Amino acid sequence: MTVTAIPQTAAPTDADPAPEKGGKKKLIMILVAVLALGGGGYFMFLKPAPDGPPEPGEVIKLEPIQVNLAGGHYLRIGIALQAVAGAGGHGPLDGSKALDAVIAEFSGLPMTEVNDPKHRAKLKTELEKELDELYHHEVMGVYFTEFVTQ
Repeated sequence: MTVTAIPQTAAPTDADPAPEKGGKKKLIMILVAVLALGGGGYFMFLKPAPDGPPEPGEVIKLEPIQVNLAGGHYLRIGIALQAVAGAGGHGPLDGSKALDAVIAEFSGLPMTEVNDPKHRAKLKTELEKELDELYHHEVMGVYFTEFVTQ
């Protein structure tokens, strides 16, 4: 009797593992995507809304300044800033931005416009909007503490 050797097929061994097809990379990418979508969904839908208008905080009175008007006239104006509660976390609010905005808003205007109550209210509203942006929503109002033209 003759025995012929049967050819053996190569069986996978521990030394020759089957190559992975990016399984770990796919899992990490899916995990990152799920976390990003979850975080975005929280901020879009579940984030608590503010509880209405901001609470008023400290009123900061600034020293009056003189502003040149048209026609050789001038305006002596003093303002106070109504801060929101908790504003100025790193110390009191600096009034230099507000005074600069006042100069920019009122300089060169005719005295008749500045003295007109309706136009003055419009100027005050514009100044409040400007200060809201300059102080990153930490100032909610402005008060005229002195307003003299000559």
